[in-house]
Amino acid sequence: NRGEIAIRAIRSIRELGGESIAIYSKGDKDSLHKDLADYSICIGDAPSNKSYLNIPAILSAIEVSYADAVYPGYGFLAENPNFTEICERSNIKFIGPKSETIRLTGDKAAARKAAEEANVPIIPGSPPVENLKDALEIAKKIGYPVLIKAAAGGGGRGMRVAKSEQELARLLPVAQREAEANFGDSRVYIEKFIQNPKHIEIQILADEFGNVVYLGDRECSVQRRHQKLLEESPSPFITDEVRKKMGEAAVRFAKHVGFTGAGTVEFIVDKDMNFYFIEMNGRIQVEHPVTEMTTGIDIVSWQMRIADGQELDFTQEDVKPKGHAIEFRINAEDPETFAPNPGTIEKLYLPGGLGVRVDTHIYQGYRIPPYYDSLIAKIIVYGETREEAIIRGKRALQELIVEGIKTTADFHKKILNDEEFLDGTYTTNLVDTKYLR
Repeated sequence: NRGEIAIRAIRSIRELGGESIAIYSKGDKDSLHKDLADYSICIGDAPSNKSYLNIPAILSAIEVSYADAVYPGYGFLAENPNFTEICERSNIKFIGPKSETIRLTGDKAAARKAAEEANVPIIPGSPPVENLKDALEIAKKIGYPVLIKAAAGGGGRGMRVAKSEQELARLLPVAQREAEANFGDSRVYIEKFIQNPKHIEIQILADEFGNVVYLGDRECSVQRRHQKLLEESPSPFITDEVRKKMGEAAVRFAKHVGFTGAGTVEFIVDKDMNFYFIEMNGRIQVEHPVTEMTTGIDIVSWQMRIADGQELDFTQEDVKPKGHAIEFRINAEDPETFAPNPGTIEKLYLPGGLGVRVDTHIYQGYRIPPYYDSLIAKIIVYGETREEAIIRGKRALQELIVEGIKTTADFHKKILNDEEFLDGTYTTNLVDTKYLR
């Protein structure tokens, strides 16, 4: 991988006594992760399909460097079962779940069926639909509005909301084409659309000895068109009783699918605190630092230790989250329109002080390439209470100086003064209805 998550991995590898080998594209020749690693290998031209998604090039880098294991991070090949299977067949340790588990959890329809088998609440819906006639029949049965979702992917792609038969007829082929373009699989399924939900996820760790623990919850409802922008832990909305039930449901699901490593089980929660399974991400999440801050557990290091065959040295009773943490994703984007804004960072000052953590790969003079995700830094703040964390977040964002490009820092400042955010009642519609232009 690349960017801040590659640096996060390098730090854990070093603390565990290992050596790191970074791969990089020609577009990332000035990236910090390349210089911080013990060794580095260029794997191709800047476009992702010629570098970070180029499986033969990555395998060649593994072979010439005599690497023992591959850390996938997030994005790119992190949840590609074909790549994982090739690693398995080549006796290369993939730091994550087995290929068959990735294949199951990556198929949203199959994961939904597995959740039902594990007695995890699911939203009323359907298996993959073959045609409009089937889709119309299912939608009529469960009631409008309905959500059309890609069976083989996530991240908001291949997803459309239909409020009537006419909209379903128009949007079904659009969703199918988008699913095919993004995931190589045009299958979609229909489920009941929960209006104004909360998006809350549970972080889990599972070793190869059958031990599975959950590390609390994360609220991810501040998002733009299904793309997360800010996360906090714990959720200010749900009760401890609901939180416990969600954690136990996540553990049941992980055990049912034979999951190992670090993963996240995601739920939507309605206004009455009923929760429903969305999906499982079998990889590290961008927002994992808020859980590390509230639990004191190094999730990335545990990914590597589990892959090394080590058993978890703590139980569920030992996990006692405390305080409150918030993560702000700083993207190289216009804070009003969210349009990408790559360029050269002419001046940079990163915030610090008590309770402030910054995960980033940028530096003054660094040129942000236009080929990849716009995330350039994550500012994570911690406080004994949510109120303290918010105050600390305001201070950290005020300290941040990035000149030469636009960033989403000013957007986060607005969110920290938003009444719905402050009282914890905000939902996934907050940004799209109040801030998106």
